[in-house]
Amino acid sequence: MKILFLRLRVMWRRFRHGERHLEADSRHHASQVDALMRRANPFYSWQERANWIIDIVQWLRHVPKVSMLDDDARLRVKQQRLRFLLEWLDSNRDVRRVVQATLQKTLREAAGPELFCATGLPHEPAFFSELTEHAVKLVLPKPPFEADLSALFTALFPTPEDADWLLALDKQSVAQIWKLIADDGIAHSYQQQIDEALIYLAATVLADGISKAFRQKLDPKMPLQATPFMVLRRELETYLYVSPRDEAALRSVRMLIAVCQAQTDRIYAHLDEHGVSVSLVYRVERMRAQLTRMALLTDLRSVIYSTGALGQDTETGTGQPGAGQIQALLGDLIAAHHQRSSVRGLIQRSFSLLARKMVERNADHGEHYIARDSKEYRAMLKAAGRGGVITAFTVLGKSLVSTVGAARFFEGVFASLNYAVSFIAISAVGGVLATKQPAVTAPVLASKMGQLDTVEGLRALLSEIALLLRSQAAAVFGNLMGVVPAMLLISGAIMLATDAPMMTAERASASLHSLSVIGPTPLFAAFTGILLWLSSLVSGFADNWFALRRLREALTHQRRLVFVLGAMRAERWAAWLDRNVAQIAGNVSLGLLLGMTPVLAQFFGLPLDVRHVTLATGSLTAAASSLGWEVLAAPQFWLAVAGIASIAVLNVGVSFACALTLALRARDVPARIRRLVFRAALRRFSASPRSFLFPERPAAPAAALAPQADAAAAYASDDDPVEPVSPSEASPLRQRQPGSRHG
Repeated sequence: MKILFLRLRVMWRRFRHGERHLEADSRHHASQVDALMRRANPFYSWQERANWIIDIVQWLRHVPKVSMLDDDARLRVKQQRLRFLLEWLDSNRDVRRVVQATLQKTLREAAGPELFCATGLPHEPAFFSELTEHAVKLVLPKPPFEADLSALFTALFPTPEDADWLLALDKQSVAQIWKLIADDGIAHSYQQQIDEALIYLAATVLADGISKAFRQKLDPKMPLQATPFMVLRRELETYLYVSPRDEAALRSVRMLIAVCQAQTDRIYAHLDEHGVSVSLVYRVERMRAQLTRMALLTDLRSVIYSTGALGQDTETGTGQPGAGQIQALLGDLIAAHHQRSSVRGLIQRSFSLLARKMVERNADHGEHYIARDSKEYRAMLKAAGRGGVITAFTVLGKSLVSTVGAARFFEGVFASLNYAVSFIAISAVGGVLATKQPAVTAPVLASKMGQLDTVEGLRALLSEIALLLRSQAAAVFGNLMGVVPAMLLISGAIMLATDAPMMTAERASASLHSLSVIGPTPLFAAFTGILLWLSSLVSGFADNWFALRRLREALTHQRRLVFVLGAMRAERWAAWLDRNVAQIAGNVSLGLLLGMTPVLAQFFGLPLDVRHVTLATGSLTAAASSLGWEVLAAPQFWLAVAGIASIAVLNVGVSFACALTLALRARDVPARIRRLVFRAALRRFSASPRSFLFPERPAAPAAALAPQADAAAAYASDDDPVEPVSPSEASPLRQRQPGSRHG
């Protein structure tokens, strides 16, 4: 409302003043420019002169926050201010000479190639050092810069939109600015700084390129002198100091830069196949940015030497050679600085490949949890039933841990061990635990989402979504069918052995109340879904770490292990661990998350708890069996049953949504495709919800329909021509069509 009021006020002032408003603006600009330009003094310190230059650029960039102007109009306002400033200086020659002397002295005293080799590029040698440096810059104030042109440049252009303004300047304005701020001495100095920046970047690229981590991913047997990084350094020095105008040397440097960039692609391919290291990804990203900067500087230098000295264009006579290259370089410096200064961008660039690799490894494991026909659906029910039986003993162990009366921390530790052992036992017997599947099956769906280019592809994807949700429903149904009778048997055995119920009446009533749908149960169930997703991340990370460290080969050839087990057994053991390390890590991490998260939350005063559908069903069964048959008539019992249903939906839905979101972002699936798929899936679910829960009935085979067609032909009269009867016409059953309710 405030912004709307201010905009209306601006419109009223424009309507009221008309042309007088423009004249007032012109007089106001003249007074501001006069005050700014008369502050120029070449005898001030470098810091004071730098602050004065920043004030000038801020005046040029200034646009009212509340304005009716669009982006193009704002850009025109900045250009008009620049032209007004240049015209004012042309009409005030005495002030212009002082301003020119101040600007040129400031640029002449700014030493070092940091503007070209450091601005917008990662500075630190490792990822976590760079992350710490970014965090420190966000918290602590920046120290005053002394003769640092890179720091002055980044202070002059504090927003990414300044690159558009700089690139939109016309040639005449650029020529006037260059004539104002530079001379031949400054031009020669900055040519030398470009050469120094190229040497610095080449040395940094060489240090990374011949390091052990890079050579192991490329060709460890190649001699160092034959690596393209070493050859790039030699050819660049030849081009800069021996034959700066040789086109063949220039082409050689450009070709070697492209070859080095291709080497980074090979490293990415190796990481993608054998495991991802965040530190190495950061170093590769830094090398790619440095090579790109070297290509820009090489292009600018070639234009400078092909047109003569900087500041004299012998061919066009415009006063500045390669104005387009200079503007492009400065715009790239602004964009790169703002892109690299973002902590979020740094984390996203460094972890994107790791996230994609974890997603792909989860997708490989998730293929085993998809039931594609009735036979696999029944197999999933049986496996989930085995998991439910073991979960009943998990509930028993949880009840015993809570009755010990240990300290809260140790109670959480014992509960974590109970969960972890149970989950590993479920995997050992070939069982399935419900709600663990969505986090590893969602990446399978995301891997197929990037291939949507036809209607058939969309239909195939919708069928895949139905298969995934159907498999998860089978796991939930199987767990419930296994945990309920097993828990009843355990409760009956305890009743016969001790002549007392498994739970006291108070504990049983409290358990029913804690599972009620009216209360925090849905919130706890959604939180548990996030924990299930986190355990899948740990699983993918462990698999990637095992492959990155080449632990299978290390364990196979470990001398002490081979001496104890023998060569064949050591190899088999290493292969088994390679196949199951992700599953073991996921089970252990899920046990720790379910057991220790409530303890840590209570330590910080947060009333958080976990609600897993299978464990909650076991607790409900134990509580109901302890209270007796009369509990079935109590409303609290049915509220708890409704709570179980909500827990199942939220466990599956939240973990599936988190995993799918991460998978889609890791694979860069466009938002348009995501929205299209989600809408199509909702329409199909509303048309046929049964297909998302139970397997479809198989269609009648064509051989069974043939006798019906023959019988129909026999009833036809002899005079009438007999037309062939298709199986779909002869069958009395309604055939399923893609647009029907069950299609």
